[in-house]
Amino acid sequence: MANLLGAGALAVAERVSAEAARAAGVSASGAAALSTLLVEPGIGVTELGARIGLSQPAAARMLDTLIAAGLVERHHPGGRGVRLTLTGTGRASAEKLLEARGRVLLELLEPLTDDQVHALAPALEALLAGLVENRRSEYVLCRLCDRQVCARCPVGEECRGYG
Repeated sequence: MANLLGAGALAVAERVSAEAARAAGVSASGAAALSTLLVEPGIGVTELGARIGLSQPAAARMLDTLIAAGLVERHHPGGRGVRLTLTGTGRASAEKLLEARGRVLLELLEPLTDDQVHALAPALEALLAGLVENRRSEYVLCRLCDRQVCARCPVGEECRGYG
């Protein structure tokens, strides 16, 4: 079972990440940044990096690419802080990548019967809740999630209950 899980998780992650990045025309980390900024506009570079699993220097380099592509803007509201927001093109790219992600995931579920899908849901919810390491896990684990789709997020619930 563990080996099946490992192979399946890797295949799903690679397909979702590659298709999301392709749809947005950016790198995998760029796709995660666009997705994050879609739901969390105005966060800073360091915070964005932490939410998508990049160091501050790596996040800054990735952001330079997104800014040069006209997808993200930096705002300097005063002081030393920098706030990041999507441009109109960036928002459209983020929406495209979420649509592509959704298509891939639906395609991956096609071989399963309705009963298998319904049986899989509670197992996946428990697995995801078990992956929470701290209160910030939601940002990293859900960095490519379509936040409007989940009626109830098992990762978010576990993070809120994390002691």
